[in-house]
Amino acid sequence: MQGCDGSVLLDSANKTAEKDAKPNQTLRGFDFVEKVKAAVEKACPDTVSCADILALMARDAVWLSKGPFWEVPLGRRDGSVSISNETNQLPPPTANFTVLTQLFAAKNLDSKDLVVLSAGHTIGTSHCFSFSDRLYNFTGRVNPTDIDPTLEPQYMAKLRNKCTSLNDNTTLVEMDPGSFRTFDLAYFKNVVKRRGLFHSDGALLTNAFTRAYVERHAGGSYKEEFFADFAASMIKMGNADVLTGSQGEIRKKCNVPNH
Repeated sequence: MQGCDGSVLLDSANKTAEKDAKPNQTLRGFDFVEKVKAAVEKACPDTVSCADILALMARDAVWLSKGPFWEVPLGRRDGSVSISNETNQLPPPTANFTVLTQLFAAKNLDSKDLVVLSAGHTIGTSHCFSFSDRLYNFTGRVNPTDIDPTLEPQYMAKLRNKCTSLNDNTTLVEMDPGSFRTFDLAYFKNVVKRRGLFHSDGALLTNAFTRAYVERHAGGSYKEEFFADFAASMIKMGNADVLTGSQGEIRKKCNVPNH
């Protein structure tokens, strides 16, 4: 993962780019990014990078989902390198709190950023393979009783009805059941009830600071405070390993370097 330089948008003929890596196989909308880029190029050629377009689209997706709006710092340049195994820098859904904090710290993000940005799971879906070990193979025994004891039993049963085996790699599950198209505080309510979809969601309850944050916002009374926190953390994350000035380039098409 090269940083916020649009590297996730690059194609690779031999399927070795970031978008080909397992953590990114649930990403959607690459064609739409290209449509936006084409329109921007037509109006204002060689000026707005794919990295900036991606940051703006992420903001707009949150806002259109009834989430916060924030001013996105611009001026990023595009990289020309995209390597699939560099996605090991991404926090995996199976990570415990220690691993999560280490990976976030490597990008200058702290425990507050971790709990705030995790709430991005309030919108979207996930493939079963990102969490099915919690349902069938939590300790490696691969039998029906080998489940994650921290997952709420009724929620566990619902997930097992949707993801019927460890080998299910096509079924999509809502990350925030009932409001997965709306950016709201239901994520925190789910996590408190031990209904966070990923192990990394449940891990937020294992640390005093992040648990207190989850519990504070599970009640839903501090929406504006959370929205402000989310905007601040998104700006902070969007500054990770950026290219600026004469670094990189401004791609004409987001899926291929200019040269």
